[in-house]
Amino acid sequence: MSDLKIVSLLPSATEIVCALGLQHTLVGRSHECDFPEEVKQLPVCTEAHIPDGLSSADIDKKVKEILADALSVYSVNREVIKELQTDVVITQAQCDVCAVSLPEVEQALTDYLDKPVKIISLQPNSLDDILNYIKGVATALNVSQQGEQLVEDLQERIDIIRHKLKFIETKPTVACIEWLEPLMISGNWVPELVSLAGGEPVLAVTGKHSPYVNWDDIVAANPDIIVVMPCGFGIERTMREMGLLLQQTSFADLKAVKNNRLYIADGNQYFNRPGPRIVDSVEILAEIINPKQFIFGYEGNGWVKFAV
Repeated sequence: MSDLKIVSLLPSATEIVCALGLQHTLVGRSHECDFPEEVKQLPVCTEAHIPDGLSSADIDKKVKEILADALSVYSVNREVIKELQTDVVITQAQCDVCAVSLPEVEQALTDYLDKPVKIISLQPNSLDDILNYIKGVATALNVSQQGEQLVEDLQERIDIIRHKLKFIETKPTVACIEWLEPLMISGNWVPELVSLAGGEPVLAVTGKHSPYVNWDDIVAANPDIIVVMPCGFGIERTMREMGLLLQQTSFADLKAVKNNRLYIADGNQYFNRPGPRIVDSVEILAEIINPKQFIFGYEGNGWVKFAV
């Protein structure tokens, strides 16, 4: 197994491989893979076709233009992958905007490499999917026992939260914002994470893609808590976009704002990475939603309170 050469084109997959004890087998990564820190030294095998520094609205516009032309938001550098003599490539088939897609990888590698390459594709939509994909990757890489142990450890952390919240009857409503312009609410596994952390998710459904919403929808839902966690954005980057919310009609009248329960979470490092740190995301939400019950130490790094 130590002879395998793995290229991961997905940040969450890179974290899965490392959590399974196979970091030494990684020979290449995507331009977005940045955790653990050591993987930044690996050759980069993808690039984005979206310039840095664009606003949320401009990023959305650029992505839609690229997809409308039947092009990919990302490209695979097959020359680099060929030079790396990889045995396994891990990619995803869930979202053409989040990372390089399965068709893009297949098109880039088919009939080009000198030897057969195993392509592992991940497509999680729920927490169970994420945990099962961790086990699936482990099995595909012949370390199924490590996969079982890793998932067991992650499940234990979830169970600790579930147990502490067992007798708490009041659940605040929580809106998790995945994009600011246009407005999107975090779907897929995020509503489930909110429920596990003791909240009642609004405007999105577990297992369903993140929906576009109007500001009026948020006003009507009037959530007790708002957590802003844009896909691909860290806290500092999100801070620069918060004016988009502050300028909205009736923003100051929302319960979450009046009660000082508006938060920013690191969507890039946590919530939008369906790997081992998805449980960190549950713990972050538990700290935010039930601060009297949980202190895991993520405040200031994984999330901050946004004072209006």
